[in-house]
Amino acid sequence: MFQKIVKILLIFQILLYHSTVFSKTTENNNFNQRYLSNYFSAQVSHENGNNDLSIKYFNSTKSIIRDHPNYLDKYITSLVLNNDVSEAINQIKFFSSKNTINSFQINLLLTIDAFKNQKFDQANNYLLDMKMVLGPSSYQQIVFQILNSFNQLFLNKKNSKIEDYGKLSKILSAFQYCYLDDIKSNNLFAELINLEGGDYTRYLFFYLSNLINKNEYEQVKNLSLKIEPITSTLLILQSKEWIDQSKFDQFSKIFSCKSENDILAEILFLVSNLYSSQEDYNTSNFYINISNYLNPKFKYNLSLASENLYLMNKDKELKKILRNFNDKDGIYYWYSIKKEFEILKEKEGKENSLKFLNSKLNKFKIKSSKVYFDLGNIYKGFKEYNKSIEYFNLALEGISKESESYADILYRRGGSYERMRDFENADKDLLLSLQLNPNQPYVQNYLAYSWLERNIKIKQAMEMLLNAYEQRRDDPYIIDSVGWAYYLTEDYVSSEKYLKNALLIMPDDPIVNDHYGDVLWKLNKKLQANYYWRAAMSSDEAEDQLKKDINYKLIFGLN
Repeated sequence: MFQKIVKILLIFQILLYHSTVFSKTTENNNFNQRYLSNYFSAQVSHENGNNDLSIKYFNSTKSIIRDHPNYLDKYITSLVLNNDVSEAINQIKFFSSKNTINSFQINLLLTIDAFKNQKFDQANNYLLDMKMVLGPSSYQQIVFQILNSFNQLFLNKKNSKIEDYGKLSKILSAFQYCYLDDIKSNNLFAELINLEGGDYTRYLFFYLSNLINKNEYEQVKNLSLKIEPITSTLLILQSKEWIDQSKFDQFSKIFSCKSENDILAEILFLVSNLYSSQEDYNTSNFYINISNYLNPKFKYNLSLASENLYLMNKDKELKKILRNFNDKDGIYYWYSIKKEFEILKEKEGKENSLKFLNSKLNKFKIKSSKVYFDLGNIYKGFKEYNKSIEYFNLALEGISKESESYADILYRRGGSYERMRDFENADKDLLLSLQLNPNQPYVQNYLAYSWLERNIKIKQAMEMLLNAYEQRRDDPYIIDSVGWAYYLTEDYVSSEKYLKNALLIMPDDPIVNDHYGDVLWKLNKKLQANYYWRAAMSSDEAEDQLKKDINYKLIFGLN
């Protein structure tokens, strides 16, 4: 950040030196010290990600922008990030000249404007200009190639060449065929849904949308039965809700393959997702806002912008986005409630966040298994286990036992029972979860560790843990459990090896430090043992009982 500010200061000095500030006509020239000061503030605000403030200062320094077109980029970027794409395009047109249209972002927005108004010949010209100013970014190259390919599709009404981008190319081909109303699109969407090496379930929405357009309602209903009611994405859960309520027209209200703008909006959403996966959240939101400009009907895509803002700790901007969702938006409205709750929980703690949540729940009419599942996890996180069990019970009522989600909820409810020391119900839930979903590593780990803590079924617990370890060799919790199992079987050498590995991955965890201290004591490394016990006790995450147990060990050691 310091380097950025220094850079801005240098630019400021250069501008000041070359400006008319030092001329005799300064008082008659807009390009004066006040404008430069405001522009400097605009630059700092822009670098700090304060878009509202940067726009304010940019608006007061337009004469400088006109004379220094290379800074127009930052102005329009601030506007786009503020979700004012239309104004960004207006400002480009206002300042446009041969000298100003020299950046990727400017040409991109002019291309988007041409697409928006279905001026594909004009878009072609802007794309040619864009090609001349492509930067080193591989993503910029991809964006250009994609937009160019789809513009040729819109112009010629036939498939255009798509570069080989692996799985991305399959997605792009699916939308090209979808636009041309070719049956191949359905086949490609079906393939995408089942692709390995990533989550492509989003494309189930477009597959369902296509089928609905062709009145294939029976197939749509059959596909919806396979949708997991808990683990599916928000878009797919929303789709299932519409299908269950026979609201098939909702699909076409937010997306149509016949609409060039809708197609491009989805493509730009994909680009936005790529940037988000690389933790470039600002650029991701730049594209998601352009996507929303092209197809504002598909407001559910704004959930990606919300996640980006949440990760950037921009609570004010995040809340503004969340207000796009209302009680008519089903699961997305619940998403907005939950996200605001998470902000409050971090900032104000348990009492105020739960007060907010309960006030919203009283007005929130839709109570799905997903909502109950989330509430169960929320109360479990607050260690209100009775309450969490109540909600997990409600979640189970609306789910088939054949569903993977059923086994997952049993696992979580079993964990709540275990924390309440109701071991009979805990074991019952966890064993049934394993029966429904055999060899699930985290359920195996939880149940086995519970048995170890109770000093029962040690041999069976060890077998389960080693099975879990084979599936998740890098998971520190499972590694710790294996180490602890060896400790309880008095194989201290093996125990030390595993616990040390767990500690390398999770050095601040109080349980792992405590376990490692125990095994070091047994290996007659008592000074080292005391060090790790003290580290465990000083942890903010250490529970009171653990601290009490460690304090005893620090005084008396291990018998």
